[in-house]
Amino acid sequence: MYSNGDIFVGEVIGTAILILFGAGVCAAVTLNHSKAKASGWVVIAFGWGFGVLAGAYTAGPLSGGHLNPAVTIGIAIDTDKWGKVWIYLAGQMVGAILGAVLAYLTYLAQFNANVPTGGKDERAGGGPTPTLGIFSTIPEIRNPVANLITEVIATVGLVLPILAFGLTKGLGESGTQTLIVAFLVVGIGLSLGGPTGYAINPARDLGPRIVHQFLPIPHKGTSDWSYAWIPVAGPLIGGALAGVIYNAAF
Repeated sequence: MYSNGDIFVGEVIGTAILILFGAGVCAAVTLNHSKAKASGWVVIAFGWGFGVLAGAYTAGPLSGGHLNPAVTIGIAIDTDKWGKVWIYLAGQMVGAILGAVLAYLTYLAQFNANVPTGGKDERAGGGPTPTLGIFSTIPEIRNPVANLITEVIATVGLVLPILAFGLTKGLGESGTQTLIVAFLVVGIGLSLGGPTGYAINPARDLGPRIVHQFLPIPHKGTSDWSYAWIPVAGPLIGGALAGVIYNAAF
């Protein structure tokens, strides 16, 4: 249905928009001198949801708007069509890296202000703001087994409904399926995001983490590579489980 070139371009553009909105809202809430400073978790959840909305609607005509390797794997298991999977995954990774760079450039002045001046931080009463959480997920309690389980369950909660939406007559034709997925992501963030920050998407976490590693952000701290395998493995396992469950139950 979709050509290889269209798939790659669509996933690059759509995933870049997703990460631009998602990392952008995290920057808005986190960084000093942002008008949205400390506006909270609900704002972050809706920012990511609207990122899915904008990215998926944009990429939809070109690639179907997967924007997530876990979704691509779940669909491949359901359909047993693997030939174009690598194109989807490549586009998603490139898009995630691009989106993270764009979010950084959007908040460049705020990132550059994240540095002590004259022995004091530019924010009164505090040190430099940590930046990894703007780009990638960090667990609230570091427990690899529990963190992995959380990501698996949350990703099943994403991919299984996405697969099931395909059975609901008229959703795809009306365009409301993408809107519902966006609200699903908001719901996952609000309900299941507390333990790990709900990566639920390997490209969403790994691409921006790579960008964080190399960007010249003052006082950025570690990119936490010892944890990085969990938000990759957990969503991939969850996406695969969702595909298996969908095939067995539907």
